[in-house]
Amino acid sequence: MKTEVREATVIAVAVALGGTLLGVLWWWLAPRVPLVGDVVGGNWVVYLKDTEGEQAVGVDGTFSLLALGFGGVSALVVFLVRRHGGVPLVVALAVGGLLGSLLAWRIGIWLGPAQDVIAQARSVGKGVAFDAPLKLNAKGALLAWPFAALVLHLGLTALFGPRDPDPLLPDPYIPQGP
Repeated sequence: MKTEVREATVIAVAVALGGTLLGVLWWWLAPRVPLVGDVVGGNWVVYLKDTEGEQAVGVDGTFSLLALGFGGVSALVVFLVRRHGGVPLVVALAVGGLLGSLLAWRIGIWLGPAQDVIAQARSVGKGVAFDAPLKLNAKGALLAWPFAALVLHLGLTALFGPRDPDPLLPDPYIPQGP
């Protein structure tokens, strides 16, 4: 049991560190949401440049699709490394995927544009477009990695994992005793 827990800890940490790459890819591939600043009554206000734009949804979708891909790859790698599975392995895959998603989310926000949109609007000037901060509105996207990893790992284990030996069934034609 100690060996399984130790291996599970290593797997959870390795999977979670993959969140660094996910965060960088999300920051790099996510569409930019253009904002524009204006002065109304002496105060700065910020508006969407394109009110019918779909960039904000695209940011969430990009994160979700990348997380699904990372979940699939991590499940495949873990299955190929440890074919026999086990409860600690599956828990490590789920925990590592969730931690990786959280790490990716924070890294993407950290790498993205500044969070203070009023200060950005003031610095670029009235009526000039600038990028909105990277924001994950659909927090359920954080679960895409662990769910994808668990579903794929379950499927791979069911299809290609080691089988339990079939129990010997008693012969119905031989009397079984008193």
